[in-house]
Amino acid sequence: MPPKLRVLIVDDAVVMRRLLTEALKRDPRIEVVGTAPNGRIALQKIPQVNPDLVTLDMEMPDLDGLSTLRELRRTHPKLPVIMFSALTQRGAVSTLDALAAGADDYVTKPVESSDLAACIAQLEAELLPKIHAHCRALTTRVQPAPPTANARTTPPFAGHPRSFDLLCIGTSTGGPNALAELFQKLTAPLPVPVAIVQHMPPMFTKLLADRLNNIPGHLRCHEAADAEPMLPGHAYLAPGGRHLAIKRQLDGTFVTQLTDTPPENSCRPAVDVLFRTAAETNAHILAVVMTGMGSDGLHGARLIAARGGRILVQDEASSVVWGMPGAIAQAGLANTVKPIPELAFEIVRRLGSPHLAPA
Repeated sequence: MPPKLRVLIVDDAVVMRRLLTEALKRDPRIEVVGTAPNGRIALQKIPQVNPDLVTLDMEMPDLDGLSTLRELRRTHPKLPVIMFSALTQRGAVSTLDALAAGADDYVTKPVESSDLAACIAQLEAELLPKIHAHCRALTTRVQPAPPTANARTTPPFAGHPRSFDLLCIGTSTGGPNALAELFQKLTAPLPVPVAIVQHMPPMFTKLLADRLNNIPGHLRCHEAADAEPMLPGHAYLAPGGRHLAIKRQLDGTFVTQLTDTPPENSCRPAVDVLFRTAAETNAHILAVVMTGMGSDGLHGARLIAARGGRILVQDEASSVVWGMPGAIAQAGLANTVKPIPELAFEIVRRLGSPHLAPA
């Protein structure tokens, strides 16, 4: 039997520490090696209990989650950290700050805390897969390859400048930082609209879109509304809790469609919905799949490929979790597998725009 995964729980609420402990005990491959009521005590315990992963509450006295994370990243840069945040505006802001500061992932706290069995079931369903994914990624991640020769130069045009009609991007775990890095490399308007699915709850996606929109450059981003005309050089981020579908007008332009159909791959929004509906327009689609758990987007990518589209994926070395992009690559659907800076160049090359930020 492989050794158990050692988890340290950091939360100021006694009830939450008990709920987390009980949820993790449901998995015989996980061992809770300690708990701490605040970040300062947690930092003292880490050398003693040597955890494989830390769950870290955002709101704590003495030393809060964000301050603890920043200190932890100085001493343990590779130790996986999953943040716990409230499903509130303040919690969403703090979560995005934590992800930018080096947190690997996040889980929102159960809303209905009076039903203890439901809370434990929710934590078990959402947290256990993430613990395994991040610990597995830490032990199997390959070293990044050096950039290829054309990674720092403007690539030549390939084909007609308007050979693609739409750019669709799907991502999940690690996606907010990956999207920010991608946006930083695209500093001129793209000649096509951009549709993005990032697995996140409601409220979080609005804040993420605002942050992406504030990145210097010419690619504008906002949370998608229903029946919204899609303009070239604009990015439309699927709102949390709703699927983003694409419809094509008689004049060849695209409009968004938000739906409340059931989750797919346990996700809403789902990348498969975006990819499938984009493929059904019979437009020429350029799809990009970046870091994320699971295989959401695989079925839609098959449809895009079958209709002559192209699929680019982020490489394993630069992904937080190589689930979604790995599924595309292993299915033989990836036309290119590259780290984000080179993905940006490849996107621009295939769309026919010569503008890129220096790598």
